[in-house]
Amino acid sequence: MAAPVAAESVTELVAESGAESPAPTPLTVLTWGGAYEASQRQAYFAAFTDATGIPIRTVHYDGGLADLRRHLASGDVTWDLVDMVYADALAACDAGLLEPLPAELLAPSPTGVAAREDFLPGAITRCGVAHLVFSTVLAFDERAFPGVKPSSVADFFDLERFPGKRALRRVPVGLMEWALLSYQVPRQQLYNLLSTERGFDLAFRRLDQIRPHLRWWTSGDQPARWLEDGEVAMASGFNGRFFHAQVTRGAPITVIWDGQLLDYNSWTILRGSDQVAEAHRFIRHATRTEAMAALANRISYGPTRYSAQWRVGRHRASGVAMAPHLPTAPSHLSGAIDRDHDWYARTAGLRARRFEAWLKRDGEAQGDAD
Repeated sequence: MAAPVAAESVTELVAESGAESPAPTPLTVLTWGGAYEASQRQAYFAAFTDATGIPIRTVHYDGGLADLRRHLASGDVTWDLVDMVYADALAACDAGLLEPLPAELLAPSPTGVAAREDFLPGAITRCGVAHLVFSTVLAFDERAFPGVKPSSVADFFDLERFPGKRALRRVPVGLMEWALLSYQVPRQQLYNLLSTERGFDLAFRRLDQIRPHLRWWTSGDQPARWLEDGEVAMASGFNGRFFHAQVTRGAPITVIWDGQLLDYNSWTILRGSDQVAEAHRFIRHATRTEAMAALANRISYGPTRYSAQWRVGRHRASGVAMAPHLPTAPSHLSGAIDRDHDWYARTAGLRARRFEAWLKRDGEAQGDAD
């Protein structure tokens, strides 16, 4: 690779030739769409383009490694950055799908605290930087329960006291933990039990009890919309999507924080990207304290930098105080499930096989996902 040309030299060459400098190649970012992507555009993408001149192009991504493998197998790598959940980032790194990140990539805090001391423990990994805390939660349509309201994971499985359709994501994430919690299994023992056949059997037995009332969602915007439209009475979903529906549309949705499944999103770079240096610039920019706080003031996901957590204030559009809506609020953490990322990475294939076998056991192929 040729040595980089100094900026002054480029300017002189352009001036002598009379030609305009070529437009920068866009960085392609795989991200999750909806209100979350809209918040990223405001907090990250626009500011990065303003600072560097590099445009951002987005591609919709719903998680997992399959899309990344297919793209790499095509031999024409056009994707650069991937916004991945933590366990997927670990698995993709181990599988050689991601570029390792430089040790000194991240900026210090505004007061000079080194990044490795300013981020939550474990946030910085070999191929990724966890930049936000989100949770998958259960929520309900307030109109469906005019009297006593559901308030626990067990209530989600109680069709007698709280009748109505349920919606769950059509992937084995959170489902088994919630099923076991409904048996009153202690949170600290969930993953030990799920490391046994008995744990899987108990979880699927509980899911069998609500299966006739289940509707499967596959896109992050569906649960809030289905609740808002009265199509389901209770649903799982991402906490930020429910918050967005509440504050921007006045949706009659209440989140059940009991059993929230805590997780992290990580910035990663796809192996084979021809814009690794530019992707490094983006990650450094988007993980600055100011940028991470700016995102948290637009959608209710918590920053992974301590210095950014203190800068979270009110929702930019509605003025609602953000702290009570963050998954990291102290009142929400007492009943939270701290997702075991190693277990998720280790059991990816097993979970997928067991889940698909369960879905097909009674002839179900795709579920009600539309």
